[in-house]
Amino acid sequence: MHCDYSASMPLIQISQTPGLTSEQKAEVIAAVTRAYAEAAGKSESSVWVTLTEVPRENWGVGGTPLG
Repeated sequence: MHCDYSASMPLIQISQTPGLTSEQKAEVIAAVTRAYAEAAGKSESSVWVTLTEVPRENWGVGGTPLG
């Protein structure tokens, strides 16, 4: 597969708590790629997705740590 890196390359960054399997991560990346490409009229091959797992103790909601 050839990708033209001179074209617009959207980068979607997802941060989440750990827990997904490798298969689930692959499906999330594929689904987000498909959805963005369709909505933005871009080629799926130009969409970059990163998935970062952040330990629960490093998250807070409403001023309260999750971990």
